[in-house]
Amino acid sequence: MSMATRLFRRPRLDAAPVRRRTAIIDIGSNSIRLVVYDGAARLPAILFNEKVMAGLGRSLTQTGAIDSEALTVATTALARFANLAHEMEVDALRTVATAAVRDASNGEELVAIARTLGLDVELLSGEAEALAAGYGVLSGIPEADGIVGDLGGGSLELVRVVAGTVTDRASFPLGVLRIAAIRAKGKGYLDKVVAGLLDAAGWEGRGAGLPFYLVGGSWRALARLDMHLTGYPLPVIHEYVMPAATVARLKRTIAQLGKSQVRSVPNLSSGRIPTMEDAAALLAVVIGHLGSTETVASAFGLREGLLFGDLTIEQRQEDPLIVAARDEAERSGRFPEHGDLLDAWIAPLFADDGDENARLRHAACLLADVGWRANPEFRAERGLEIALHGNWVGVGARGRAMIAQALFTSLGGGFESPAPVGQLAPSHDLERARLWGLAMRLGQRLSGGVAGPLRRSSLIVADEELTLRLDEDDAALYGEAVEKRHRALAGALGLGAAVEV
Repeated sequence: MSMATRLFRRPRLDAAPVRRRTAIIDIGSNSIRLVVYDGAARLPAILFNEKVMAGLGRSLTQTGAIDSEALTVATTALARFANLAHEMEVDALRTVATAAVRDASNGEELVAIARTLGLDVELLSGEAEALAAGYGVLSGIPEADGIVGDLGGGSLELVRVVAGTVTDRASFPLGVLRIAAIRAKGKGYLDKVVAGLLDAAGWEGRGAGLPFYLVGGSWRALARLDMHLTGYPLPVIHEYVMPAATVARLKRTIAQLGKSQVRSVPNLSSGRIPTMEDAAALLAVVIGHLGSTETVASAFGLREGLLFGDLTIEQRQEDPLIVAARDEAERSGRFPEHGDLLDAWIAPLFADDGDENARLRHAACLLADVGWRANPEFRAERGLEIALHGNWVGVGARGRAMIAQALFTSLGGGFESPAPVGQLAPSHDLERARLWGLAMRLGQRLSGGVAGPLRRSSLIVADEELTLRLDEDDAALYGEAVEKRHRALAGALGLGAAVEV
């Protein structure tokens, strides 16, 4: 199901946003992480994010237990995270543990340590872990249709997602910290193990023709490495695509690269470097047996899936891009209601946009006022930066580029497409976004950013003219600056400009 055909529930504009501060402590097999969220329930903003590479699953293959060093690191991390959550006055704190604690003979020891710190640990089953991973991908990529692969330190979860739902799911003892021991048994042994596990569980060939969604820090590290090696112009990992052939190439490349070269990759966690070759080897084998032809990186995973699972059906159906853009407008814009009104005001000019472009245009209008605090000389650049690098989901590189172009033009940047916008979307899409920007620019200048003038006026295309209709009491609003922007938009549309009072 494409984003263009997916129906989102549009939130009531007069409804007060539900804001609460929540936190999750995720005790994984490789890392322990605290994430604190704040904001709208459908897509809360990340207020704080910190991880500690504890390596709880490091010794499981050899001893079946968490080693004493990892327990010490984990205890220190949990004590810090418990205190931080208290100081940040979170409304709800959820502590979950996955494969390493679930499978270790001394896992209960860590659970007891957490209990002394005031943390009630929820031990997720493999099925619950898989469900959360699937929900996480659907939270960030609502139109996802394929297989989700969540690679942790101790286990690999596979999940089928389609039509906004999670269907089949399974957990396998193929965590990245286990792969080195399997590969050490000889060439081809990893392929043999994976083939046996997938076949026994009925997953062999299940991904034929479907994308494979990458969840977990080890696999996201591979995507980040490929972005660096190929000079990809947008440093945003969410929805980054790698064909199967690229995964096979990465597997060979990592083996040839020195550690110093890998460490030079921007934003690549040093804690992931030792396991990257194993992660690449596993990914190549898994997608080979599933039959997937491409991978899609997801910035959202288990933690976001836990939040998504707690939402009502109505909240899950909200468009995450629009929710996040509206939240940003409420935080940094001057007049929170202005974006929705602006979109409704310019929409008649773009009736042929289609569902997907219409939601991108709506997001741009919601963000139209985010540059007002910047120096006037840099407002266009501010809009560009927010669109390209904001923490948006439910939108790919093309969509980000169109929103960026609209904001750049709207905020006075002109018709050019500054780098890397021109590399991310076709020229006809950027031309459309420029028109959005000119229309937004006119609406903002006419109204001064407030509601009344937009509610009382309209734009009409008829007889080869772009007519601005105004109430008689608003005629004085049509000043020199408004006239200039009116003519600029009309000219770009190949029309004359007229005013009707």
